[in-house]
Amino acid sequence: MSLNEQKLKNIVVTLENQIKTALDKFIETQGKKLSKNLEVTIERPKNRSYGDFSTNIAFHLSKEYAASPVEIAQTISSFIDNNNLIESYKVTAPGFINLVINKQWLQSQVNEIREASSSFGDSNIGNNSNVQVEYVSVNPTGVLHIGHARGAVIGDTISNVLSKNMFNVIDEYYLNDSGKQIEKFNESVKIRYQQLFNINTELPEDSYTGEDIIDVAQQIKNDHFDKFLHGNLNDELESIAHNIIVTKISNSLSELGIHFDNWFSEKSLFNNGQFQTCLDQFEKQNLLIDRDGAKWLETTKLGQEKDNVILRSDSTPTYFSTDIAYHFDKFSIRNFDQVINVWGADHQGQIPRLNSALTALNIDTKNLKFILVQMVRFKKGEISEKLSKRLGTAIPLSDLVDEIGADACRFMFLYRSPDSQLEFDLDLATSQSSENPVYSVQYAHARTCGILENAKNIGHNLNPSNLGELNSSFEISLIHKMLDFHEMIKVVIKTLEPHHLAHYSTDLASDFHTFYQHCRVISDDPTEFELTNARLQLVDATRIVLKTCLDLMGISAPKKM
Repeated sequence: MSLNEQKLKNIVVTLENQIKTALDKFIETQGKKLSKNLEVTIERPKNRSYGDFSTNIAFHLSKEYAASPVEIAQTISSFIDNNNLIESYKVTAPGFINLVINKQWLQSQVNEIREASSSFGDSNIGNNSNVQVEYVSVNPTGVLHIGHARGAVIGDTISNVLSKNMFNVIDEYYLNDSGKQIEKFNESVKIRYQQLFNINTELPEDSYTGEDIIDVAQQIKNDHFDKFLHGNLNDELESIAHNIIVTKISNSLSELGIHFDNWFSEKSLFNNGQFQTCLDQFEKQNLLIDRDGAKWLETTKLGQEKDNVILRSDSTPTYFSTDIAYHFDKFSIRNFDQVINVWGADHQGQIPRLNSALTALNIDTKNLKFILVQMVRFKKGEISEKLSKRLGTAIPLSDLVDEIGADACRFMFLYRSPDSQLEFDLDLATSQSSENPVYSVQYAHARTCGILENAKNIGHNLNPSNLGELNSSFEISLIHKMLDFHEMIKVVIKTLEPHHLAHYSTDLASDFHTFYQHCRVISDDPTEFELTNARLQLVDATRIVLKTCLDLMGISAPKKM
């Protein structure tokens, strides 16, 4: 545990430990051990008049000890240690233990946040485990569009959160640079290139028809003129086309602030032998069978409803087979402790068969996590359109970033749970009002910076002062919200759902705006000097937490707006 984490406690964890201690003492008095382990949970009550936190642990003990939850809660409460954290407790029907936090302890945490500064929120949860986060991984057959960006932002934010909590993270893009779709892409580029020289060649019906294919062909013509009209230079042409489109993809992601540590080539699975190694292991287990000219993996022997093709009748590998080899490389070659895949929700059906195949390769699939991202609908005014890449009508990601900015893009993509369909409202994303969540959060950060700059200009120094001046409900509520950060991050790490971070930052900004409306920060009255200084420290602490949230989401933290 870092020094900052020791001083700036995760209040929920601390309370859970104190309740566990009281529970152990209760059990000792009963002369009967629990028949099963119980997890103590501490939550914010819906009605804050009951207290700051509550636990329902007594409900889980009633049957075991043949007593009412209220009686058990009262007994457990009697064993809660009096300390500088818990000010009071109260049992309420039907058996909740409600806890009120010591106000002086709360006030002291403002200074702890300020001392932590840029390391606020750091923890050792990850214990230096090696994690790969794979996301986007769109076939390199065209530029990225808005539908691809949601998974990109989710994956990047998850990576940011894990990195801040002592996970060693590798961000990876899996390049499907072989297979049927790449062949179609190469053929489409070749024909478009020929058409630029007035060679009358028609595109096959299932070709890629977007403007991006024409752009690739035009760039090849600009750089090489008619070189590829002569001789057998298809391999070179395909390599150039591939590099152009991957560069376009990389540049689009860079506009969103996304940079990958590794671009993994599907071809390397064949060149380096991982694909063949997987086939050999399946063969040794008698899991491969020839049927209808193709080679099948008998996944029915592995608990699946049907077998799956590994090699087609023309000996080309299926997506399923290369996915197996790719994950074999992740776990058995590169030895990641945990792998997180950010996939489109339409790939959900692939997960059970992939897990069964990996289990056959002695890979523990409990270390393989999936974030399934639902589709995006684009909305401007009253028009809503499902995005489609293959028809050439998709909105390029770069166009969206140019129109509304990377910050608005990232926040809007994060604001809904990954498994919920997202309607991206351009009008909302560009509005400068409290209804626009990213504007509200960034404006709150800018407001904190403006207040502190104003204080500096009139001679106020942020020296530690009497934080006991922070007594209003608005100030105490703001401190509570800041201290919820650690538990929120734990939820993000556990669920791999970064929308909790977006919602938290919105709530924190709202609490700060409310505080600002009701509490004058800088007073001209000399008798209120201590109050002004205490409130300035509260503003500074809020600035730190807001900036931490924005940094984790990959969103800028403006000092002025």
